[in-house]
Amino acid sequence: MDVDAFVLTHRPTWDRLEVLVKNRRRLTGAELDELVDLYQRVSTHLSVLRSSSTDAGLLGRLSSLVARSRSAVTGAHAPLTSEIVRFATVSFPVVAYRAWRWWLGTAAAFLAVSVIVACWVAGNPDVQAAIGTPAELDQLVNHEFAAYYSDHPAGAFALQVWTNNARIAASLIAFAVFLGLPIPAVLLLNAANVGVGLGLMFHAGRGAFMLGLLAPHGLLELTAVFLAGAVGMRLGWTVIAPGDRPRGQVLAEQGRAVVTVAAGLVVVLAVAGLLEAMVTPSPLPTWLRIGIGAVAEAAFLAYVVHFGRKAVAAEETGDIADAPDFVPTR
Repeated sequence: MDVDAFVLTHRPTWDRLEVLVKNRRRLTGAELDELVDLYQRVSTHLSVLRSSSTDAGLLGRLSSLVARSRSAVTGAHAPLTSEIVRFATVSFPVVAYRAWRWWLGTAAAFLAVSVIVACWVAGNPDVQAAIGTPAELDQLVNHEFAAYYSDHPAGAFALQVWTNNARIAASLIAFAVFLGLPIPAVLLLNAANVGVGLGLMFHAGRGAFMLGLLAPHGLLELTAVFLAGAVGMRLGWTVIAPGDRPRGQVLAEQGRAVVTVAAGLVVVLAVAGLLEAMVTPSPLPTWLRIGIGAVAEAAFLAYVVHFGRKAVAAEETGDIADAPDFVPTR
């Protein structure tokens, strides 16, 4: 298709729609009908150009015009409840589902490092001596670890845990600004810290006790952290390898996907915080506490797979409807 000829032919239509949108509060009935008709036509023009042109300025202008026209045509935003339902059943799960390879790879690398470090610490007295004196290690494995979960009121502790976890997830997502390069280092550092704790506890014969405290909340908590790291790194990779579409368009889509995941993880980490504050230190049998954590983890993964797969089948991306793909530049 000759893009220049296409633009020359349809530019008067775009200019007319621009005028109608700017004066939408003073339009006559006939002009409102014209606005609806032009909105539909220009939406088609945008779809055609997205597959034929890489002109960021042109696509940016039309994307913005279509978005503003849609707002003028609909007259109001969708009810808040419907927006929340769409977010919960489409936007968040489809973004998480589409990132499953990055998500799974992040989890595998984290767990591998944790296990390697745990085995190294547990089997190496010199490493243990470098971590602390025998008295300090005894205090850590026999008192401080368990006391961490029970020394504070459950409500206050849940808020503290949620705030800390949200901060970690937010920092991982924020590192996408730096092409995701710091994210692996942050995750590996945390994996090493987990491995050190596991190694010390297993060496002292209290490994099962530690896992019994970590599993009820840690399964869901780590899953959320892995997802945050995965979408952050995926966004960074988009800059390096955007595929066969314009880099600006792909980057815009992935950037909005990151924001979607960040909002969803606020809820997920809140649930993990409640589990850590109320289930982990509870007097329930270990098998039951672990079972509660496993059920929460399975429910979250089933939710993502069920709704994410349905959204993918419906060709949903979780992106904002009529969102502009480019920022026009001069």
